[in-house]
Amino acid sequence: MTIREFKMPDVGEGLTEAEILKWYVQPGDTVTDGQVVCEVETAKAAVELPIPFDGTVHALLFEEGTTVDVGQVIISVQTGPAEAPAAAAEAAAPAAAEAPAAAPAAAARQPVLVGYGVSEASTKRRPRKAAPGASVAAAAPVEAAPPAAAQSGTAAAAAGLNGNGHGHAGGERPLAKPPVRKLAKDLGIDLASVTPTGEGGVVTREDVHAAAAAAIAPQAAQAPVAAAVPARAQVQAAAPAPVSGEAPARETRIPVKGVRKVTAQAMVGSAFTAPHVTEFITFDVTRTMKLVQELKEDPDLAGLRINPLLLIAKAVLVAVRRNPDVNASWDEAAQEIVLKHYVNLGIAAATPRGLIVPNIKDAHAKTLPELSTALSELVTTARDGKTSPADMQNGTITITNVGVFGVDTGTPILNPGESAILAVGAIKLQPWVHKGKVKPRHVTTLALSFDHRLIDGELGSRFLADIAAVLEHPRRLVTWS
Repeated sequence: MTIREFKMPDVGEGLTEAEILKWYVQPGDTVTDGQVVCEVETAKAAVELPIPFDGTVHALLFEEGTTVDVGQVIISVQTGPAEAPAAAAEAAAPAAAEAPAAAPAAAARQPVLVGYGVSEASTKRRPRKAAPGASVAAAAPVEAAPPAAAQSGTAAAAAGLNGNGHGHAGGERPLAKPPVRKLAKDLGIDLASVTPTGEGGVVTREDVHAAAAAAIAPQAAQAPVAAAVPARAQVQAAAPAPVSGEAPARETRIPVKGVRKVTAQAMVGSAFTAPHVTEFITFDVTRTMKLVQELKEDPDLAGLRINPLLLIAKAVLVAVRRNPDVNASWDEAAQEIVLKHYVNLGIAAATPRGLIVPNIKDAHAKTLPELSTALSELVTTARDGKTSPADMQNGTITITNVGVFGVDTGTPILNPGESAILAVGAIKLQPWVHKGKVKPRHVTTLALSFDHRLIDGELGSRFLADIAAVLEHPRRLVTWS
């Protein structure tokens, strides 16, 4: 049979790794060209990966939750006809006759668990450390190592060498990427004791997991069932169970990765690169709230999501038209200010995977119904974790609605590469002087943070005041457009 391998692609402009969130197929499933087989999360977004050929899933090489480097094989697919059962049995018979008594039971195991499928096309498989009896499945007898080969593989591991002759003899520092070193440290594994299988003698994540499994469960080498369990599962299974009455843990450590990691890095870079200035304005939005209610009852807008954020977004676009110099970016390399003649309006969205800022492309050219549809799609896509990297690129100005959490306002940090970000506070009924009398009115506070290299105090103040003026008297959506 022919086995084809599908490698982790670069799904996001030079990113080096991605985490497998979910497998949509299992070994034995039939797949077709273009079918989505898994969902992965990069440092920018969650992305679904389609398989580029037809066939039957042979093996899933990584578990859900595993971070995989770009270029590593993640799934193998049988694209040719399988061997006839009779031929396979005939080919397996001589090996079964020569193997120890434990071999027949082990040979019956199907190599379909994550990370333990057999690939005939693979040329870089790690020598197995299991006992001679724990052979691979009879479905691929040509790869089942005889006892002598298994023993020689064990001897090579003891000497610190892999199948390619690589190792760390002579006290040399083991070769490994920083994430692999961190993994080894977390698992308490000495990299010098790990058998490297990567090209050039590099220690991989799988090598560390295998070493951890061997250290915690050495009996797995003599038990065929245990040998079939992925290394990561063995480590988790071997963890001691909490004792009744034991005090709860005082700390929990959460790995920083994916979207949360890149967001943290971007915020640090922005905070210490762009000189931030934040200005505030508190005003009456009672008329805007009345307009929202009227638009909800308008039959021409039936089926659209009408809310205060929609009119706030429209007010920002009107204010940009009146103050076009706020819509710019700073080109450090060229020492130029780049004026943008379009508005890609970012909307900060809190998702289970962290804060992301997708943007509405060419929002300045959209009508109110079109803007409403775009906002609804943006929010739904973000909550479902389906926002693509392209949706988060090339933003110009962002809105973050902290008011939905009951917060009055804040001092937001600029999205990298953008000129301004508007924080919208909670809209509350408050006593307010209206036409010479104190009355309950809907009041909110806006906070505008901007890059002082691009926007000086006068321009920033005019821009913020114009947004408030539109929302205080929403008829300006028409008269100022």
